[in-house]
Parts: sequence; structure tokens; C-alpha cells
Amino acid sequence: MNLSLASASLSLLLLGAATAFSPHASLPSFSSSHSASSSGALSMAAGKRLKARPIGIGSCAPSTVLTNFDLESVHDTSDEWIRTRTGISERRVLIHEGTRPVVVHHIEDVDVDEKEKEKEKKEDTQQPPSNENGNENRNEKEKEETTTITQQTELEKETLRTLAVTSARAALAMSKLPASSLDLVICATSSPDDLFGDAPSIAAAIGCDRSKVMAFDLTAACSGFLFGVVTAAKFLEGGNMKNALVLGADALTRWVDWDDRNTCILFGDGAGAMVLTTEEEEEGDDEVENGSEKSNDLAGFGVLGFAAHSDGDGYDELKCIYRGEPKSITTPGEGTIVHDGSYDLMTMNGRKIYSFATREVPTVITEALEQAEITVDQVDWLLLHQANIRIMEVVADRLGIPMEKVITNLYKYGNTSAASIPLALDEAVRSGKVKKGDVIACAGFGAGLSWGAAILKWG
Repeated sequence: MNLSLASASLSLLLLGAATAFSPHASLPSFSSSHSASSSGALSMAAGKRLKARPIGIGSCAPSTVLTNFDLESVHDTSDEWIRTRTGISERRVLIHEGTRPVVVHHIEDVDVDEKEKEKEKKEDTQQPPSNENGNENRNEKEKEETTTITQQTELEKETLRTLAVTSARAALAMSKLPASSLDLVICATSSPDDLFGDAPSIAAAIGCDRSKVMAFDLTAACSGFLFGVVTAAKFLEGGNMKNALVLGADALTRWVDWDDRNTCILFGDGAGAMVLTTEEEEEGDDEVENGSEKSNDLAGFGVLGFAAHSDGDGYDELKCIYRGEPKSITTPGEGTIVHDGSYDLMTMNGRKIYSFATREVPTVITEALEQAEITVDQVDWLLLHQANIRIMEVVADRLGIPMEKVITNLYKYGNTSAASIPLALDEAVRSGKVKKGDVIACAGFGAGLSWGAAILKWG
């Protein structure tokens, strides 16, 4: 798995330290409080409004689909059994040496086609005689070269990194910002292609300016994307950075025990990305699309409030532990036994994780709403980490939010870990469900144990 530059705990440290990048920045506006849980009182990292606005979203999933019906030939299970217990019908998986078709544009300079030249000559004969200068101009035109763009479908190796790059480009296209304007790239992942981190290579692939961009990975499992958004927003709050890209990308099917029916049915692979900016909107843009005025307590866009927790006492409930194979090297004497590195397959106590999520997620969303100084009635959409439909139903019920306001695409992607929130939000935005000015209560939860919530105002 990932020895990342930023673990979940480092993420929270970064939240408080980010303002150090600006000599004129104010101290972080964190409150220190406690939340009751099964393990007693836990400290909470929380904060109020951050001016970073989400203005672009994108996602990408592998081309290989694995349905519940496919798994019926692997395990003693059924589509009905999986759907009723999880809400999942299919998932996307990265396969060994998998590829996908991509459209590649080729740009080249070529001579003007001879037929075009003939056509121009015929048109010229129908025009009145031109002066000498006109003839010279025409002769120069005939010598000109033109640029042609051709497109061709080619096969590209499908990896977690290529999924992340595709989602990043889609988010940038929606934001209308060039990659060169990005100051920060964070990739939230627990399953990178490169153990040392994918973010720098993703930043290079999309065209970031290497003279100014900072890129690093962040590991907080299924809470990773949400922690990444808040971390990025705190860096932007410091003042020296204006634009950030936050990715959530995971391929946990690499670490799933395919012999364990209870876990292999849950997970899928994917990537999503969000662009954040501190650039202010033009005057008049701070209105709902139907023209109605925003209320004072919801004026502006961005991260309205957040809260986050972790509890290492629960790490045994969901883990993927390092397993080194012994390797003897012939140093003087009896030699030295070192490790050939590898990891065990993922293990999960489903009942404990279900209890943890349904207990803590409603609480942390309430804490984030308090930081935002708004009520649950002002929330337009509830967007949870896409783990299990039953968890979503319980959390929504305890918050008093109808399921009609819950954003989910779990049924066709499964649990994609850090990718699940941007995958679902991307579809909701592009379908027109989520509109500019909508308030979204987001929450991530998972291994660590870690969990957190952020209230976002889209646009």
C-alpha cells in the first residue's frame, strides 16, 4: 500500500500549518472540542468558512465491468442477495495489463492540398484583374503551409494513474482553468501505482507548471478525498496559492481477498477530481440560477465548515497490513535477515464498521453544520462515502434528510474508497441535479479509523 507523504494524521497537521506559507496569514480558525464515541472522548479538528470554491469536477472509471451475476460463478451468492444487502449491482475493476481506447489528436504542418490550390486559382480567374501587389500576395498564399489536426483511436494502458489523469482533465475543463494555473495537487489514495506517490506524475501529465506546483499524496482511506479538500482549502487560505486540484483515486480490488464473499462484493476502482479556487466571482454571480437572492448566512461559495476525527484504537476493524517476506543477505558472520516487501490482503469487520459509520457520521455532519452556522434544513444534498446503501439510509434518517436528497451512484460503482465522493458528485453536477449555489453536506469514513464532514457550496 502507500507510504505517502501525508498520512491522515499529517493531513490534519497540514490543515493547521498551511497558513505558514503566507507571512501575513492569520492563525487557523480551528476549534478544539470533543465528541462522544465508543472509545470515549476524542479530539476534533474543526473549522469555519474557507474561501476556496469548488468550480470543477471530473471522474473516470475502468472500462471492465464486473456484475453481481458475474460473481455468482465465483461464490455461492446471487444478484438479489448482494443488492438487498449493499445496494450494489456492479463495479468497475482495473484488470491485469488492461487497456482502454482513447482518442489521440495528432497535429502536423502540411502543404496546402493541390486541389485546394486549383480551386483558389479558378476563383481568382473569375475576379477582376488584381494589381501587382495582389498577385504577389496570391503567390505568397500558395506557398503557405497549413496546420491539420487528425484524430485517431489508440489503446492506452489502463492504470490508476491514467484514470486520475483523465478525471483531472475533465475537472479542469469544467473549471475553465489551465493546468498551468494550479499551485497545488493532492492525490488522496491508499493504493497508488507508485508506492512513493502518484501526485507529482499526475501533475506533470496534465501540464502543471513544475516551477511552482506542489504535489503530494495523502492517505486516509475512504476519508481521503474529504480530508484532501479541507487540506487544500487551508493551503489556499494562506494566500500564496490560488488554485488547487484534489483527486481521490483508489484501486482496492488489488487488495481484496477474492476468496472472501463478504468483502469482494463491495469494492470497485475509480478516480475523481475537484478544482478549488480562491479567485472571486464577478459581481452578480452570487445568485441562484433562477435569480433569487442568497440569504446572508449562505452568501458566497466554498467550504462553509468542516469537522474531522480519527481513532486509531479501531484500526484492526479495517486494515491492509504490511507483510515482509524474510530474505537473507550475506553480510559478515551469520548474515542479515531483511524483508522483501509485500502486503496482506484487506480484512474488514463489516458489523463493526457498519456500527461505527451509522453512529459517528450523523454526529460529525452535525458538527460541520454547526461550524458552518447553518441548519440541516438548509442542506440541498447529502453526499456520503459510497460504502453501503443501508449506511446511507440510516444516516439520512438520523439527520432528518429524505433519501430524495441523497446523492448516490453506489449501484454501478461499488465502494471506490477515496474516489467515491467525487465520482458521485461529478455525475450529479453533469446531469444537472446539483446546481450552482447548492449546499452539499459531504462525509467520508473508513479505515484508520477516520471520519469527517465538510459543508460545500457548489460553484
